[in-house]
Amino acid sequence: MEHQEKRLIKKVKKGDHQAFAELVDRYKNSVFNICFRMVGNRQEAEDLSQETFIRAYNHIDRFDMNRRFSTWIFRIATNLSIDSLRRKKASVSLDAEVPGTDGLSLNTMLSDPDESSHPDKHLLRSETEQWVQHGIAQLPEKYRSAVVLKYIEELSLKEISEVMDLPIGTVKTRVHRGREMLRKTLVASRGEKR
Repeated sequence: MEHQEKRLIKKVKKGDHQAFAELVDRYKNSVFNICFRMVGNRQEAEDLSQETFIRAYNHIDRFDMNRRFSTWIFRIATNLSIDSLRRKKASVSLDAEVPGTDGLSLNTMLSDPDESSHPDKHLLRSETEQWVQHGIAQLPEKYRSAVVLKYIEELSLKEISEVMDLPIGTVKTRVHRGREMLRKTLVASRGEKR
């Protein structure tokens, strides 16, 4: 797949719009998911996703063919999301919309993923996703991006290191601290709900 992707990128560098459309199609869900998990607002995430691809297209000549395109596009999405958060100092409400079943796998939280056998499973899944999204939104930006890339996008520490342009040791620390902060936030918020 990487070889095919590099062919597409070479075509884009020569002005082939269709080749870029293929790259967008390949990465649009992941880019949206990163943006949404970072900013917590569907419309803003859509705008940031669009801006991510516009920037990628406008700067495709700067893309290093020895690197992975996914790392490059995820870095653009993460940086734009962080910039947006800094500008707005945004926070997410518990009513924030969560896109479908993308994102955190709830299979570990919900023992029976078959919603048809339990009609209230869909509601429980949606409430749980909102609760987790709210917890993620409470994390400081540097930990939020590490947690989103590790647990939502399921990138390896090496890939996160490349996306965030940080040493692997720093990434490990941010993932660990972010996970602990998220756990504490979720435990505290669950106590408040009771």
